[in-house]
Amino acid sequence: MVSENFNIEAPNYLSKESEVLIYARQDSQCIDCFQAFLPVHYRYHRPHSKDGETFIVVNNPDLLMYCDQEFPILKCWAQSEVAAPCALKTKDICQWNNMKYKSVYKNVTLQVPVGLTIHTSLVCSVTLLITILCSTLILVAVFKYGHFSL
Repeated sequence: MVSENFNIEAPNYLSKESEVLIYARQDSQCIDCFQAFLPVHYRYHRPHSKDGETFIVVNNPDLLMYCDQEFPILKCWAQSEVAAPCALKTKDICQWNNMKYKSVYKNVTLQVPVGLTIHTSLVCSVTLLITILCSTLILVAVFKYGHFSL
């Protein structure tokens, strides 16, 4: 679940850091295990002048657990500190407990390829030529095989 004003296509230099809520599902092979998947979308970056890569640090997530007041064994509902939606498709707000955990990795660093500024004129020229060529081919096909009635 991401915020409503989240633009996935915005380039890196026009976007803000965002918060994503992921609801884990219980693993079918392990009764005490949960699985969650986070699809990652690399944002476009400005071209660099020297090297063709940039690095992105993905911080470790906060692990939130919902404690139902009907389940008194855990008693964690008394310590709930984070307000977030109860489920993926509901607007109800529940209190969640921020759990401490030991992470396998400190933070994850992603290496993202970026363009080089010296290629700008070449890329723009080739893109313009291909656009003109394809547009011309589409117009030729429309006039040759199109059926027009006025």
